[in-house]
Amino acid sequence: MFYCFLADGFEETEALAPVDILRRAGIAVTTVGVGGKVIAGSHKIPVTADITLEEFTAEDMQGVILPGGMPGVKNLYAEQRVLDTVNKAYQNDLFVCAICAAPMILGRLGIVSGRKATCFPGFEDELKGAEVTGEKVVVDGKVITAKGAGCALDFGFAITAQVAGEETALDDVARLDLDDRRIGLRAFRSRLRAALAELAAGGQIRRVGDQALDG
Repeated sequence: MFYCFLADGFEETEALAPVDILRRAGIAVTTVGVGGKVIAGSHKIPVTADITLEEFTAEDMQGVILPGGMPGVKNLYAEQRVLDTVNKAYQNDLFVCAICAAPMILGRLGIVSGRKATCFPGFEDELKGAEVTGEKVVVDGKVITAKGAGCALDFGFAITAQVAGEETALDDVARLDLDDRRIGLRAFRSRLRAALAELAAGGQIRRVGDQALDG
């Protein structure tokens, strides 16, 4: 089970797009409301979470997803239980996924130190010890980071590819009818396959989804 944490002020696209992509691929995802059941996004869109933080247990956790948005990221960082869960995921070699401003939480927890990562421009200094690439999506081991809302689909595809394999991710692309003219599907396919080939060859750093939304 993946858990996507929503706090007041979260960026709606960065949370719901990857949740949608993962669920289409048959990957279990539960949204967790931090501070209540109904959480208002940064654009004042109310979202009803599957469970509240008080109802959350991490026993079946496969990974965590942290959306960006302000003050959503600050509200996530202010919740010790969220930080403890992120640390637990990392320490147990589970997936830790963050997009936009949320990688700053990983930086403050020391999770991206010595790794490649990306984030929304202006938050680079928060990624202490990381090599900040500026790529749209970066996969380094089980730490997956993305740059912002425009990369939210790529972020979901990258997580799917790592969890369920390349073909499942490509099936997601096909189901969304994302043709070559609209998002450069051929470029996305080639990059995704190259990334997985590098992984199979023993590489630990994979960059996924560069220019997948170039159309």
